[in-house]
Amino acid sequence: MSFMSPPPPGFGSDALPPADTVRWVPSRKAAVLKAINDGRISLDSACQRWRLSIEEIQLWQRAVDKVGTPGLRVTRVQIYRPLFDSSETNINDE
Repeated sequence: MSFMSPPPPGFGSDALPPADTVRWVPSRKAAVLKAINDGRISLDSACQRWRLSIEEIQLWQRAVDKVGTPGLRVTRVQIYRPLFDSSETNINDE
């Protein structure tokens, strides 16, 4: 028996955060990165939709590349910053 509620409608592994997202939890950041990497949205479109800079999304990608999804936690950025200060990235402007 499970006491967990079912996920809300439209919620899934491929669901994108709402355009008015203000609170960026790791799962939302990961969803945006996955959509960009899968070609479902361009880097430019993602920046416009969520009012993010290319540099911020690239920082997220470096965090995932270096330490995985836990690196997307804001509190981890301070710890991992030396690893993230690299010019390498997997996301290219399309």
